[in-house]
Amino acid sequence: MGRKSLYLLIAGVFVAYYIYIPLPDNLEEPGRMMWVNTYMKTFAHLATFIELLGLHHFMETFMIFMSFDEAPPTSDENVTVTETQFNNIPVRVYVPKKKSEALRRGLFYIHGGGWCLGSAALRAYDLQSRWTAERLDAVVVSTNYRLAPKYHFPIQFEDVYNALQWFLRKEVLAKYGVNPERIGISGDSAGGNLAAAVTQQLVDDPDVKTKLKIQVLIYPALQPLDFDLPSYRENSHFPILSKSLMVRFWSEYFTTNRSLEKAMLSSQHIPVEYSHLFKFVNWSSLLPEKFAKGHVYNNPIYGSPELARKYPGFLDVRAAPLLADDSKLRGLPLTYVITCQYDVLRDDGVMYVTRLQNAGVRVTHNHIEDGFHGAFSILDFKISSRIMNQYIIWLRENL
Repeated sequence: MGRKSLYLLIAGVFVAYYIYIPLPDNLEEPGRMMWVNTYMKTFAHLATFIELLGLHHFMETFMIFMSFDEAPPTSDENVTVTETQFNNIPVRVYVPKKKSEALRRGLFYIHGGGWCLGSAALRAYDLQSRWTAERLDAVVVSTNYRLAPKYHFPIQFEDVYNALQWFLRKEVLAKYGVNPERIGISGDSAGGNLAAAVTQQLVDDPDVKTKLKIQVLIYPALQPLDFDLPSYRENSHFPILSKSLMVRFWSEYFTTNRSLEKAMLSSQHIPVEYSHLFKFVNWSSLLPEKFAKGHVYNNPIYGSPELARKYPGFLDVRAAPLLADDSKLRGLPLTYVITCQYDVLRDDGVMYVTRLQNAGVRVTHNHIEDGFHGAFSILDFKISSRIMNQYIIWLRENL
């Protein structure tokens, strides 16, 4: 074998090692998953390197990369798209062009991205909002909100809540021709977190007269107390959203101080005086057997109260909707929860389904056995259109 051939062989081995990852047998497009993972992993490595050089924060670099995938607010033959502000929060509004004799449904959508990334302008969210508006004959409001690391909790929550309150005003609904009795909220990942949190807040807000008919939570992040759930154990290194990346997102939501991230990774961030909160996220009692099977519950390891004093947000129900007590859950609207088998956040959603059902809330749980985090919003995968169709059908029947 010549030297050139040897070099090519070595290079090929390294490329294959970098690209290849073991994947479950029931994953529909393993090759595409490997390429998407390689793409994201490469950008993550580059963002990490830039951060180590002290040039940019990891999330800021990633946001720059993502901005190249944004779509302009261009209307098409079916939907009118406009950018405006609801209570000083930038939003995109999608209105079907075909005339409607009756008032339309309204859907308030919140994008994901770990409270650090993303926008309503991203190509995937723009396309999904167009499809939803057209196929559901609904007015879709896709909201932005300020992001970490520049802004921390509760800014993201407050931005979304303020935009939602504005949308629910009588004169705003009348302007867009929305039926005040047919309004829903939806969000994926961190957007699912914010959707759950503002829906809980709305129940107790006497100043908001128009209430939500439904909420849709798509693989939502709902608690930062326990990162030792079966879904975190099983999917800790799964593509797109690993355990370490999800923990970083959670910690960045509250602070750029990496000591919180370190404590979260070792499950030593909850002080003993907050031990009572674990009853709301105890997976040994909240997960059905199919999700808990083969796993043993580990009792919490309590840490110093210093982090909780500095960053109390991670113990706040507005950041962790699973911490809501049953009295708050009882007033919630009809709920649709999508979870994916290969997702660290799977058990957050499953536990919320259990808690909502125990509180008497009507819930539809759509668990995607071959699904993964991002399956709804990464349109390159065939599974995305399947989940989107199920989502539209449920909305059409219930909103």
